[in-house]
Amino acid sequence: MKFHPAGKSIIRNTLLFIILINVLAWLLIPISILNAVISIASLVVLVLVLQFFRYPSRQVTANEKHVIAPADGKICVIEEVHENEYLNTTCTKVSIFMSPFNVHINWVPVPGQVSFLKHKKGHFYAAFKDKSADENERTCTAFRMKDGREIMANQVAGAMARRILNFLKEGQKVTQDMEMGFIRFGSRVDLYLPTDTELKIKLGDKVTGSQTIIGKLS
Repeated sequence: MKFHPAGKSIIRNTLLFIILINVLAWLLIPISILNAVISIASLVVLVLVLQFFRYPSRQVTANEKHVIAPADGKICVIEEVHENEYLNTTCTKVSIFMSPFNVHINWVPVPGQVSFLKHKKGHFYAAFKDKSADENERTCTAFRMKDGREIMANQVAGAMARRILNFLKEGQKVTQDMEMGFIRFGSRVDLYLPTDTELKIKLGDKVTGSQTIIGKLS
């Protein structure tokens, strides 16, 4: 299993901490059952951290008419909203909730150019709550396609996920096989699409980042 570079330091520090805790436990605690419990708990923590940062190999089928899922997870919101941060227009908002057990890589949903990129500080409400989209810390990335249309993908921090990584730069040309970023330990990604987008998903659907078609552009 490969692990994402975004987790390198966390995996290393977790491993060192677990080794230290277990060495101290076996040296200082004479109760073998308690030592065994500590060892098992440490192993569980290590497995969880490793699966958080797993790095699956995926083949992306690029299509400029398709909006692909920017993240693994579950569709938790589909609604028409007015996007005020950059697009300043009415959009179809599609939100993907990423649990701690999903792959946490975020992919570029459409080909084009990064037309807007901004990190906004905010709260850390639970990501499944509606107010998290507007009030939580987030990174907003807009993509301008070759026909001039724009969509936006917001990486939203949650109660558990408090570290958003974005690998792109404003003005950068992007393709759908590129990584947009990474949200450590889950959260959500909000897509803001043209209202005439033909959605291929419904509320409650599970989607796979870089694989599932969210919608077809007109």
